[in-house]
Amino acid sequence: MSTHQETESPSLIHVMDELEAGEVAVELDDKEPQEVLAWSIDRFGSELGICSSFQAEGCLLIDMAHKIDPSVRVFTIDTGRQPQETYNLIDKIRDRYGIKVEIFLPDSNIIQQMVTKHGNNLFYRDVNLRLLCCQVRKVLPLRKALMNYSAWVTGLRRDQWATRSNIRKVEIDHDHGGIVKLAPLADWTEEEVWDYIKVNDVPYNELYDKGYQSIGCAPCTRPVVEGADPRSGRWWWETGAPKECGMHCAIETGGFEHELAALIGDHGNNSNGH
Repeated sequence: MSTHQETESPSLIHVMDELEAGEVAVELDDKEPQEVLAWSIDRFGSELGICSSFQAEGCLLIDMAHKIDPSVRVFTIDTGRQPQETYNLIDKIRDRYGIKVEIFLPDSNIIQQMVTKHGNNLFYRDVNLRLLCCQVRKVLPLRKALMNYSAWVTGLRRDQWATRSNIRKVEIDHDHGGIVKLAPLADWTEEEVWDYIKVNDVPYNELYDKGYQSIGCAPCTRPVVEGADPRSGRWWWETGAPKECGMHCAIETGGFEHELAALIGDHGNNSNGH
């Protein structure tokens, strides 16, 4: 594991500034995902990581990237609450492509404190508790994971949700130390994603065949009726809350941040005593 502190960039070899990132984003905006991936692999090499939650887009990107460079790195955040079908798919991906999937887990001590105080299903009770859970199980492990990379590839698409409508294919990720964030599928539609998967026989999560459209943690994801917004199956019990977990856009409500800081602080104090 990297020993870099969270405020440091993982490498100075491939640093990009806003000007260069903006120029590259314009240059690549009308390019196919394979071209964006090829540019990314050429530019960042082993310092590039494909972040996949093993939804359809992530599986597609692994297939595309593996055809360009079989040694491309793939990583995922295992929240500990994933559906069994997702774990089954990870094994299929490993076997199909012969790749090692780098797994990053949440801090077990912070998880223990959180569920001891609020229960295992805290997310159903309050939006801020749900966001706290997302921070502990997803956002903090992602922050740790990204210390190992200079650039990361995501499966974000502009038509997935309003908060994603303006994403660029290349941008500086200021939430993670100024590394480069890539979205090769930004201008693709859901139909294009599934066309590629079918034509190329890409392994995908079997939950899609059961009516799921957006797959996250098991307690927070459910099938949706045909024609419904795909994200409506996520955190469906909430009203007026963002359909985001904080991995791809910072969420500030004033409600969960203090609690999160206390959990992290308590963990730090306990750790110092051992």
